[in-house]
This record gives sequence, C-alpha cells and structure tokens, in this order.
Amino acid sequence: MSIRFVTFTLDERLYGVRVESVQEVLRGLPRARVPLAPPTMAGLINLRGQVLSAVDLRLQLGLPAAAPGRDHMLVVIRVAGETLALVVDSIGSVVDVDVDQFEPPPDTLDPAFRELLLGAYKLDSTLLLALDVDRAVAA
Repeated sequence: MSIRFVTFTLDERLYGVRVESVQEVLRGLPRARVPLAPPTMAGLINLRGQVLSAVDLRLQLGLPAAAPGRDHMLVVIRVAGETLALVVDSIGSVVDVDVDQFEPPPDTLDPAFRELLLGAYKLDSTLLLALDVDRAVAA
C-alpha cells in the first residue's frame, strides 16, 4: 500500500503533506501584513477573491527565518474545513511512498518539533519528513 505526498523544502530538508490536504501550490503572492499578529502569521493573501491566512512554516517549525528578498512558494491546504497557505522555500513533486518505508519520529528530536511530524519515510537519497498539518498550523 502506498501514500501520496506533495513535497516541499524548508531549510534544505524535504517535507511532505498528504495529497488529500492540498488544494494547490503557487508561486509566492503578495501578502498583506497583519498588525500585532504573531511572527508565524506571514500575512493575508487574496487568492482569486478568497482571503487566506498565510503561515510561515519555517518559523512555525522553529527554523531560522528565510533570507530577506528570497522567493517563496505557497502550499494551499485545507485543515479542519478552513483553507490556508503554508509559506515554504520551494516545491518538490508528488511522491508515492510505501507504508513499509515509514519510521516514527526519532526520540532524539526536540519534543516540540517531533509532535508536529507524523514520521519519516526513507527515500532513495533522503528522508521525507511527513508533516502533521493539523498540529503544525495549530501550534
């Protein structure tokens, strides 16, 4: 049995979210900053008339902020009936992984980070970190 993930990178690591959660992927759109919003709130995006919250996934996962002026990509997802955008470094591809490639998050990871992952899948040349989008956007 296999599972499909849309992949993306953050700080040179490969992450994925299940295809069922993804509405679309886009090149970075202009974002309107929200005064007094937490740093993880990257702003609001107008997507064909629909206003979406954008979450800076780097900051949400405790990674360093992206370099200023760097292009970003958006993964538009549906979580708990709400549509929002995840700001990521770059988009990868859609990959199929077998369930026997799955490993739970290692105990050596920071506990706060570990609980945002479903686990890891061993690919030929790297690890795919499967993101628990429900927890990641609620954190």
